[in-house]
Amino acid sequence: HPAGRRMRTLAWVGIASLCLGAAWAIPAKEEKRNVEKPKLDLALYENLDLDNYDLTLDSYGDIVDLSSYEELYDYGDLAPKIEVGTLAPRPKDHEALPEVGTTAQTPKQQPLATSPVRPAPAGPSTAQGLPSCLRCLCIGTSVYCDDADLEHIPLLPPETTYLYARFNRIGAIRAGDFAGLEKLKRIDLTSNSISWADADAFRLLPSLQELVLPENRLTALPELPHSIVRLDVRLNRIPSAGLQPEAFRDLKQLQFLHLSDNQLDYIPTPLPESLRSLHLQNNNIQTMHKDTFCDSQDHSHIRRALEDIRLDGNPINLSLFPNAYFCLPRLPTGRFF
Repeated sequence: HPAGRRMRTLAWVGIASLCLGAAWAIPAKEEKRNVEKPKLDLALYENLDLDNYDLTLDSYGDIVDLSSYEELYDYGDLAPKIEVGTLAPRPKDHEALPEVGTTAQTPKQQPLATSPVRPAPAGPSTAQGLPSCLRCLCIGTSVYCDDADLEHIPLLPPETTYLYARFNRIGAIRAGDFAGLEKLKRIDLTSNSISWADADAFRLLPSLQELVLPENRLTALPELPHSIVRLDVRLNRIPSAGLQPEAFRDLKQLQFLHLSDNQLDYIPTPLPESLRSLHLQNNNIQTMHKDTFCDSQDHSHIRRALEDIRLDGNPINLSLFPNAYFCLPRLPTGRFF
């Protein structure tokens, strides 16, 4: 019947409409969830209190446990503080290193070569008579010549304050190598082949405070300026006969005297009252005098500064000299049996 067919058609249209409505409603609901979810996550982060996560110098010790740092670090020979860096910045790419005879391009740095340089003829201490700033790296008043295959002390600009020429093949130090360098405070010639130094090589340097010469072949120690504070000649071949008589008596500013791993057979005396650290380990010292450190005639004499004495690695038995330490704040390190 036409009316019945019309009713069935309307019923099917209604069912189809309901299905389509449900199909559209589900994605809409999911889309709503997707929109709201980031808001919930963002709300979680917004509630975090990030003010307590500031890492400052005051709070760094609370976050990182530094209590055992000194135990993990081996201080070796207790070197004193140095006010300048000991290594010059080097380019990561070796091809970036300047060739001999060219000036290194360092922005915002004025090389020492801008000041007048002492004239010198071409010779073994220069590369075709050129100043060291054309062979080494000059930063401010510091000259870095580490591992530069040098056989002699290079010609230095007159304003040089710190010289680092380690890991080279320098065999000798001549009297004129540092002539006129009145501002020179530190010389570091570690790990060369130095077997000889002129007696006047360092004596006339009025500002020299640190002379660092370990791992060389020295058999004698030249005269030192009165301004010296630290002397490091470890790992050389110096016998007691290679030290001048009373070599350290007049060095009133000397604080660090490191002579370990040489061929000494007695402790050099007298030692200045300024001395804080004396390293003589791994020599051939077998005995000492009762006045080596203290004044046996004055029992009120106290050497508060001399807190670090190393005599380990020597054949001396320290227990045989009990009266030699009464003025010291602590006993020397060594064998007591």
